[in-house]
Amino acid sequence: MTTKKILSVIGLALLGIVLLIAVFTSWYTVDESEQAVIITFGVANETVTESGLHFKLPWPIQKAEVLSKETYSLQFGYNQNDQGEITSYDAETKMITGDENIVLADLIVQWKITDPKKYLFNSESPREILHDATSASIRSIIGSSLIDDALTSGKAEIESETRDLLASLIDKYDIGISILAVKLQDVELPNEEVRAAFTNVTDARETMNTKINEAKKYENQKRNEALGEKAAINSRAEGQKVARVEQARGDVAVFDKLYAEYRTNPEVTQQRLIIETLETVLPNAKLYIMNDEGGTMKYLPLESMQSVVPPAAETEEGGGN
Repeated sequence: MTTKKILSVIGLALLGIVLLIAVFTSWYTVDESEQAVIITFGVANETVTESGLHFKLPWPIQKAEVLSKETYSLQFGYNQNDQGEITSYDAETKMITGDENIVLADLIVQWKITDPKKYLFNSESPREILHDATSASIRSIIGSSLIDDALTSGKAEIESETRDLLASLIDKYDIGISILAVKLQDVELPNEEVRAAFTNVTDARETMNTKINEAKKYENQKRNEALGEKAAINSRAEGQKVARVEQARGDVAVFDKLYAEYRTNPEVTQQRLIIETLETVLPNAKLYIMNDEGGTMKYLPLESMQSVVPPAAETEEGGGN
């Protein structure tokens, strides 16, 4: 075989290889959970977010960097492999609270890529930047928090403040990612003796709070009973007041009518008043009313006197009448 034929064969082979490369590097696919950046001679000039089969210029003119649109999780302070085994990094999680106590805090940061161009070209290692920013944020928030808040009821607030601080740092770094959530996994004391002492203090504080709540409940109960009794007394007093006022008004009306009758017939009215008064004062006595010769009325409870007068005297008195 001559040299010319050999060169032509090599040329055809090279041409075939180039054609194959052009064919296999001129198309790419994007899933629904993915996004792609088209890079032309090292410059990112297009972002593809639609799923499906796409075409581009062959390599090395253009290439496609496919990135996920799903949510990533950064494990800070520990690492959990696919088998579920957890490795803790105490040196990374050890930090000082605002009241100068040492705690171990690890957390999960959920984030996603929102700008693929910036993610690829604004930093060499955006994941390391995120990790360092997470460390700075949680240490800053823990450093301004009390140990009681970090270990008990203040975790939600610490999570929120850490997320806000981390999000602001990531925005300043402008690396094309956004922070979705920060979740504290464990916040604990560094050794068993300190944990036991803190547990005793926490139990004592909970007991104190329980007693205080019970005392407040008893106080509220007694206060409500006293207020109810007070309201009842006031209501009764108001009712008695109204009743006495109405009674007084009725008495005044009766007196006015009586006085009018007295002015018309004073003698008759006077006699009627005396008789009514005697009936009221002596409700069980029988009264006998007689007129003597001088016209003066005498009122003698004869039956009540019979129980104390001897029989003979009673006969004489009866014969005299």
